Amino acid sequence: MVATGKQWLFAGITLVLCLCKITEAKKNYTLRPRVVLPENYVKEVRPPSKKGNPVIVKFSIFVVDINSINVEDMDFRVDMFMHQTWKESRLKLPDDIFEEGDDYVTLPPEFFENLWQPDPYFLNSKVAEIATLTHKFSSVTLYKNKTVRYAARMHAIMACQMEFQLYPMDIQICPVFIESFSYNTQKVRLKWADAGVTLNPELKLLQYNLGQPLELDETNGYMPEKHGNFSRLTVYFKFERQIGHHLIQTFAPSSLVVMLSWFSFWLGLDAIPGRVTLLVTCMLTLVTMFTGLRADIPPVAYVKALDLWMAGCMLFVFAAFVEFVVVKVLDVQYQYQINRVPKVPMRINAMEKGQCPNITTWDGVNIRSRKSTPTATTPGQASLQGNGGATKANRRQSILSVAWTDVDTGVEKIMWREIDKVSRIVFPGLFLVFVILYWPALLLKSSAI
Repeated sequence: MVATGKQWLFAGITLVLCLCKITEAKKNYTLRPRVVLPENYVKEVRPPSKKGNPVIVKFSIFVVDINSINVEDMDFRVDMFMHQTWKESRLKLPDDIFEEGDDYVTLPPEFFENLWQPDPYFLNSKVAEIATLTHKFSSVTLYKNKTVRYAARMHAIMACQMEFQLYPMDIQICPVFIESFSYNTQKVRLKWADAGVTLNPELKLLQYNLGQPLELDETNGYMPEKHGNFSRLTVYFKFERQIGHHLIQTFAPSSLVVMLSWFSFWLGLDAIPGRVTLLVTCMLTLVTMFTGLRADIPPVAYVKALDLWMAGCMLFVFAAFVEFVVVKVLDVQYQYQINRVPKVPMRINAMEKGQCPNITTWDGVNIRSRKSTPTATTPGQASLQGNGGATKANRRQSILSVAWTDVDTGVEKIMWREIDKVSRIVFPGLFLVFVILYWPALLLKSSAI
């Protein structure tokens, strides 16, 4: 029984010692920040600096991914690693907290709550937050030279004021502004670190090319809502839209539709249903194509480059339709004049023999009679009257009539057929001029951005 009592006593002492060690361990974990922070450390006060200079906070960003470039909401999403570095001279860094051979120690993100923190924010962000899974992806690294380095994995949705005048060859310049929220330029100054902003080498965008190198800027901006000057960092992302998709889906099909409308010039007026169907189908195809393209971008109040192209294509098809209407009207007039030509009376033979006192003449429209009165004319006068009168009549007839006879070949020329022949050359030529003027102007404006 005595031995048993000693065993119980030994077990009790052992249990008490274990509890004391656990309590001490918990106490050490709770007091761990005080290992590197002095007793009088106040995290709300910024680190002291020489001669009242501002605290320098250096930034660097590694862009992991850029996705969801939304032209309707005019924003884009960025996944990135953000690093901030500054000096904290109030730290106490004993050597025993560093592993052998290292000049830094990495602490969990909870330790960051006990330090003074700069308060940068994304000025033009709609959403900005630290990525989480089971905990926040962030850490604090302390260096022996009392440098604090805070790192975090973030994703943010940035607003971007996009312009679509040159769509689909538009270039969007989207800045990202980083600014101190409560500390003005006399308290905190933001600067880009040597690494600046780097991009993931495997980063690829679906419809855009990302211009490199990225432009970085450091400015001081006056914020009237905060009544002071605040340090600001800016990085400009340049998104150049890829034209290949639109060449295949828009420009090539619309050009083929315009060319298809030119086949109507080779169809005679005996194929009126086919000619009308061809032109109407071309016009409806362009309208449907244009309506589908408008759904890809937000409705804007100004004219875009794609609008000019589609309007030009529709104008050429509409002009081909107008040409058909003009040709048809001329053909109707031609048929009407042919049908109303009167028959030449049989008395023409008697008139030629001089047996009839009246001379009947035909001017192509009306038949009029006049008495034949012999007049003495000289050969020169007869020549003048014959040639001059015939020239003026032929000239008037060539302007007003819908058909005429070629003087050189003696072949009858019909107005509507000649218009169709000329249209076969004029329409392709004008469309080629339109293309030559459109593309160089668009490329020059795009390169000027």
